[in-house]
Amino acid sequence: MLRSMKDLEGFAVQATDGIIGRVSDFYFDDDQWVVRYLVAGLGDELPRRKVLISPIAVRQLHWDEKSIAVALTRQQVERSPDIDTDKPVSRQQEMGFCGYYGYGNYWGGGGLWGAGLYPDILQAGLQVKRPTSIGHHSAADPHLRSGNAIMRYYVHATDGDIGHVEGFLVEEKTWAIRYLIVNTSNWWVGHQVIIAPTWIDALSWTESTVSVGMTRQSVKDAPHYDSSLVLDRERELTIHRHYGRDGYWV
Repeated sequence: MLRSMKDLEGFAVQATDGIIGRVSDFYFDDDQWVVRYLVAGLGDELPRRKVLISPIAVRQLHWDEKSIAVALTRQQVERSPDIDTDKPVSRQQEMGFCGYYGYGNYWGGGGLWGAGLYPDILQAGLQVKRPTSIGHHSAADPHLRSGNAIMRYYVHATDGDIGHVEGFLVEEKTWAIRYLIVNTSNWWVGHQVIIAPTWIDALSWTESTVSVGMTRQSVKDAPHYDSSLVLDRERELTIHRHYGRDGYWV
């Protein structure tokens, strides 16, 4: 099932022995377009210390209760390595984070998570072999980006602007980002569309823009996205057929 990452904002992170804090942001990998970490603020004091929570640790998402159960203790999280979430997270910091929790590395294995599709394969004691190489990523650029930072980035078609990024739709089990939600209200009132990351031609972090290889008219004529309706496979097929693109499930 696909879920909006915006809906996770403010969710309580429930450790095995109590609430740790609440979700305030997330980091995603703009190479494979997968959510790699949730950012949570600890406790109720301000300013809160922010920590990273990997989907590897997530046991269950309780949407009705607005909480996330994780296979961690409060002490484990409180003693986790310090990471300044206002600055880019380096690969060296990630390796220290994975080493602290005993996780396998998600990069270098050929799949979304190591050699597999789901993050739980990298839990401590489950992985057959923990990759140690950095693979095609450099130590200085692990391709991690803040979800909050990309909100309101302008989206460019081949012949002009079409709107801005307003959210992400994520596959619940794999944490793969399947679509960007684009608000086109500045051009077409009350109109939202979704665009798959594989349709993006360029992403400029310096200019705060996302460029896609399609025309404004093509986007305008695309099926509207309605957050009140379940985005089932039939609706996805309609959208992909409109753009003449294969689905990610193929």
